Amino acid sequence: MGIRNYLIEGVSGAGKTAVCIELQRRGYQAIHGDRELVYRGDPETGLPTAPETGTPTATWMSEHQIWDVEKVQAFVANQEEAATFFCGSSRNFAKFIDLFDGVFVLEIDLDTMNRRIDERVALDPTDFGGKPDERELIARLYATKEDVPKGGVVIDATAPIERVVDEILEKAA
Repeated sequence: MGIRNYLIEGVSGAGKTAVCIELQRRGYQAIHGDRELVYRGDPETGLPTAPETGTPTATWMSEHQIWDVEKVQAFVANQEEAATFFCGSSRNFAKFIDLFDGVFVLEIDLDTMNRRIDERVALDPTDFGGKPDERELIARLYATKEDVPKGGVVIDATAPIERVVDEILEKAA
């Protein structure tokens, strides 16, 4: 969708959705990857998958949250927009990260992350982070950053959303 394409990543609560909404508000092409591209699948093969037994655990859900690579490729191939921003997290980002002109990693401190997750769960108790096992997983992923691409441009996402997006747009220019 864009002549230039960017991935915006970060831990749970970092502000990926808020950045996407703000970019759209400003008239930019922004894709909610966690809504428009996501499905549960094998990160290596891309084949859809289901848990082997019963209700999936938070860890299983996280490890199998992947984006449709063909859809990402199609969006990137469409050169109608000057820039397109792909916002969200996937466990198969290695399959398409080379398609992007840049990667921005939203970074926050632990207190900010927990406060933001508390706020969204207060609005919707079924949102990710509302269950104890989800919070344990979020804390582990925050500590390890294992599901965030390495080498991206770090953005301080504790700032007001307008400033966060200003910084992304400045660095993307």
